[in-house]
Amino acid sequence: MKRTKKFLAAIAVTLACVQLTACSGSETSGNSSAPDSSRNDPASAPDNSSAPSGAVMTSEEIVKAAAQAGKVGNWGLGNEYEIQALLTKYGLPTTYITQDFTMDQFDEDAVTLASAMTYNELGLVRNSYDGGYNYGDTVSWIDMNNEGVAMLEDNLFCSKAFAEANPNTVKAFVSASMKGWSYACEHPEEAAEIVFKAGSSVSQDHQLHMANEVAKLVTTDMNGNSVSAADVGNMDETAMQQTLDLAKKYVQLEDADSKAKLESLTLDDIRSTAYLKYDAAADGAPEKTSVSVQLKWLPQCQFMGYYVAKEKGYYNEVGLDVNIVSGGGDISETTAVYNGTVDFGVTWVSNLINANAGGMDLLEVAQVYQRSGLVLVYKNDTFTK
Repeated sequence: MKRTKKFLAAIAVTLACVQLTACSGSETSGNSSAPDSSRNDPASAPDNSSAPSGAVMTSEEIVKAAAQAGKVGNWGLGNEYEIQALLTKYGLPTTYITQDFTMDQFDEDAVTLASAMTYNELGLVRNSYDGGYNYGDTVSWIDMNNEGVAMLEDNLFCSKAFAEANPNTVKAFVSASMKGWSYACEHPEEAAEIVFKAGSSVSQDHQLHMANEVAKLVTTDMNGNSVSAADVGNMDETAMQQTLDLAKKYVQLEDADSKAKLESLTLDDIRSTAYLKYDAAADGAPEKTSVSVQLKWLPQCQFMGYYVAKEKGYYNEVGLDVNIVSGGGDISETTAVYNGTVDFGVTWVSNLINANAGGMDLLEVAQVYQRSGLVLVYKNDTFTK
């Protein structure tokens, strides 16, 4: 039964990589099969429900069936790399249907295996609140983390030049921001209310769903292990390297110099752990006290840590006056930071890799999301044996 509902809120997160150029035409091959545990991972989505034992195909069978029918969907625009890696894993061409920024194609069965973020589209597919499709427990999903093809998403970055000129400012901003993230993850209802009052781009119910789900991405790593409050923002070497390796394989660049630069990039070229801790007494006061941070999209709990840090006065505590700049439209957070329009930005790691390959000299200073939020959602009755 179709449950189409028109909504605008769903576009909020799936534009996460609008600065990257989509390329879905290359074909690769892979092997191995996925464990059934890759579906409905408790760390990546709430209230998981599986179809009755033996009723639904395995993840490998589902991916192959959907791909052979030409009904695997993704938004492209840089969001496709994990999907391409999954298709490669199962020996399939890396082609997909371009998915729009609603879930109507999924609702109408034009796409039977649809890309969704756990904190956004998956909530809209499952829930009955405003903008929701109300599929509830009749859908399941395949998790990129358990499939071994996950890439890290939201981080915090600045230009290398800014970090070198203002090390204490960077340390202070990272420290206060991560304090905000820790508080937000421990108090998702309060965080959702703070973001909603800041000019939420989605309904209050969906904002709360986002807060709860984003908290899981911040406090759980790709292997399902808990991340302590003290470690929020840390950069897991294995997860970072996996993200870089997949970017090198699937990011498509036309310029020969950019291709060569991409291939040569190492983790030391894209991130530094030197700014994760701030001791005002030992380090000194921030060099620049009025700073701005460019978000990837409109106000929503995808970015709740920054709103909480500002509301709770954490930025003031370290001597910073922070302006949170909404994203959206044709705003590129990497370009804005590189040009000096803003001091900090929030982007996906693959965006930063792409930008640096293209000649920007950007630096990740904190990794907020510790696991991927991307899943492929499907209707249970579409893939029963």
